[in-house]
Amino acid sequence: MPAWTDQLRFAYQPVVNLATGTVVALEILARPESGDVLAAARRSPELDAELAALAVRAAARQEVPLPLHLNVYATTVAAAAGLTPLSKAVHDTGRRPWEITLDIGGPFSGLPHPALGDGVARLREEGYRICVDGVGDGDPPLRLLGALAPDLVKLDVPLCAELVSAPGARAAVAAMRQLCAQLGGLLAIEGVETERQYAAVREAGVQLAQGHLFAPPARRPAAEVYLPPSAPAPVPPHDARTGPPIAQFLQPAALLPVSASAGAVRDHLTAFPDVSGILLVDAGGVPVRAVDRDRFLLSLSGRYGHALYADRPALRLADRPRTVRADATAWEVLNVITDGDRSRTGDDVAVVDGHGRCVGVVHLADILRALAESRVEEAARLNPLTRLPGSDAVNCEVDRRIAEGRPFALSWLDVDGFKQVNDGAGFAAGDELIRSVGRALAEVAGREPDARVGHIGGDDFLVLAEPGGLEPFAAALLDVGWSAGGAPVTLSLATVVCPPGSVTGHGQAAAALAPLKKAAKALTGASWVVGRPDTEHTETRRGVPAARPGD
Repeated sequence: MPAWTDQLRFAYQPVVNLATGTVVALEILARPESGDVLAAARRSPELDAELAALAVRAAARQEVPLPLHLNVYATTVAAAAGLTPLSKAVHDTGRRPWEITLDIGGPFSGLPHPALGDGVARLREEGYRICVDGVGDGDPPLRLLGALAPDLVKLDVPLCAELVSAPGARAAVAAMRQLCAQLGGLLAIEGVETERQYAAVREAGVQLAQGHLFAPPARRPAAEVYLPPSAPAPVPPHDARTGPPIAQFLQPAALLPVSASAGAVRDHLTAFPDVSGILLVDAGGVPVRAVDRDRFLLSLSGRYGHALYADRPALRLADRPRTVRADATAWEVLNVITDGDRSRTGDDVAVVDGHGRCVGVVHLADILRALAESRVEEAARLNPLTRLPGSDAVNCEVDRRIAEGRPFALSWLDVDGFKQVNDGAGFAAGDELIRSVGRALAEVAGREPDARVGHIGGDDFLVLAEPGGLEPFAAALLDVGWSAGGAPVTLSLATVVCPPGSVTGHGQAAAALAPLKKAAKALTGASWVVGRPDTEHTETRRGVPAARPGD
């Protein structure tokens, strides 16, 4: 072993899940007492890989049970030799690659991106999780982030410091949060030092955080951190029909080999009183059986229980695991829980990757809280008259489809001469008409999986659908007779069909709707005008031109 390793120490800093308030991993930071080995590692992939391997071995000596974050340079990942010493250290210490997140830092400029992509693919195949570190003041190009599709994007310290007072920083974090959501990853941030920064980070929708406020880096791993007293973190926007993604509620899993004895399971539960259950996994990390703490200890505490089971396989006191994919949503997890044995309702649910390997667990309490909070948030955004969401929900979905490169049709629906309806039939009749239109929209949207509807206010509604999915709305709203106070009423519909790349955001789509709405209003009877953002040509699907004077 080189002499410089004698002067190398490691510090551990907790990674905190802001949704659950728990420590979900420890980042290992190299702390050389002399020399400049870190600068040398930046120039030498072999040395950088050796540092990562030493970090794993140091954590093993500290008997760290939590998942680990290891810092490596992008040049090391792109090198042909890659991280071979790390893989050996992981194997030698009994660790599993899927318990380790590699925080890949720059420089990225000048690096052959295909080589980096190949290196990331190799590491993913082994099971490592990938984080792109130093986003903010660092140099990872946006295009590279999209190509790597990391499991985690970590924002750097200066951005956290600016988040409290700089609108530009808040906008940047919001944009990165949306990018992570599209890539299926999580957003983390470093440098949380004050309670104001903590509040700002949570408000921005960041899911994981580090900083001196929680706990500074220390030579001894800490599993407990300081959290300021506050309300639960706001749940970022999501589809109310599926709930928030479970990735943001992921907790470390307690794993033992499937051959573990009941005595070994008992020792683990005794050593870690906060562990609610243990997963018994095969050599590939796939959950085979699940051990619930309460049922297991109850079996061992019974008469002759210890004598009967202590030296026998824990399998005998275990159940089949309940598993969900890492891309599942909260409602999917709840379905898994409620469809099973009622006596196991409170058991943890194992979260597995595409290879079936366990990457963590989720707790029922966290899922129920998230769903309850999302419903409260959803209810607060509903129009009190129609109980439909406002424009924000539709706009977010428009932006999501634009980011995914999906075509869509955005429509504006309103009542013709609604002021005269209120003046002639009264406000009560006008309100009932709006409620009826809202019910009709909601009924059609309920039958169309890709449709979203919203009530902007007054007599204005938004409809988002696939380009060919608007005919059911037209049939239910334009081809039927409406009335208020006994007087007939007609509706107007304006639609802009947006192919991929035709607009860059919901604002452009809304602007393209304005002239189409004016064209629809110029027609008599129930009307429907369709156009595109890249042409002035319009198609009239309902309505007839108003008669001109002298015709």
